[in-house]
Amino acid sequence: MLRRFALISAAAMVFSLTVIPDDAFARAGSNSSMGSSGSRTYSAPPTTNTAPSTAQPMQRSMTPQTAPRPYAAPQQAPVGSSFFSRSPFMSGLMGGLLGAGIGGMLFGGGMFHGMAGFSGFLGFLLQVFVVALIGWMIWRFFAGRAARSAMPAMASPAMAPAMAGPSGYERQMDSMGPGGGGGGQPQIAITPADFSTFEQVLHGVQGAWSAHDLTAMRRVASPEMVSYFAEQMAEQTSRGVRNVVGDVRLEQGDLADAWAEPGRDYARVAMRFSMIDVTRDAAGRVVDGDPVNRSMGTEVWTFLRAPGGSWVLSAIQQAG
Repeated sequence: MLRRFALISAAAMVFSLTVIPDDAFARAGSNSSMGSSGSRTYSAPPTTNTAPSTAQPMQRSMTPQTAPRPYAAPQQAPVGSSFFSRSPFMSGLMGGLLGAGIGGMLFGGGMFHGMAGFSGFLGFLLQVFVVALIGWMIWRFFAGRAARSAMPAMASPAMAPAMAGPSGYERQMDSMGPGGGGGGQPQIAITPADFSTFEQVLHGVQGAWSAHDLTAMRRVASPEMVSYFAEQMAEQTSRGVRNVVGDVRLEQGDLADAWAEPGRDYARVAMRFSMIDVTRDAAGRVVDGDPVNRSMGTEVWTFLRAPGGSWVLSAIQQAG
């Protein structure tokens, strides 16, 4: 009897693993955090009323995590360093003079060998001063040229529209704290029309996901996100199932942060939405989800747009 029960349990387990998909197939994004949010890809979005808990870190992204900080502060000379420590030329000159004096003492001529009396000593100091002054001026000239050549070039007039924004949105310097978008990046204003576009993208992504329509997906998502969706759709096809998300309703949403980077605008938006989320097999049988009762999802979506372009989805982070 016990052996028979064990065989039945094992068969049920195998059936569940081969037929019933796991929660990874639920809605577009497969309940994972993926995509890119520019320089803030690996920084947590600020919490909001819609998503009061910290969003999950990015699990998949084409943005290198080891990329250098784009707004690192320039290095400065240590506080309290002397003039000679900042001027290799002057330190070398004074070192040479001091060495010559010590050599004179060692060879019996005294510290200032060859100088006759006090007037000779003053003349020696005057010569040292003139040589040092000329050397310092030469060093400053070449050091200034090297510093100017190392400075980054100013933005060309062709880049001005990318920073000003053809849409005319007001930009102001970001003064938010850690996690809220510091780093000296300019904020951008998000209008009611933008929020309406975000909701349209939500519906467009879920509709293209349910229809396995990559052409429609390319109109509302970045190439990186389209590649992830295509991979997940192919996995569903290989397992003989399809996840269909219908009757999507945005229940609540608010802005986490929005900022501008060269050639790109970004906005991270917390959204809580309800839907009918069902996964069926090739015969149309429900193998996961509920075709009657609505399910709820809370995610932070990152939207990006090029100057003059439309908002598209570039990242999803789970926030439930």
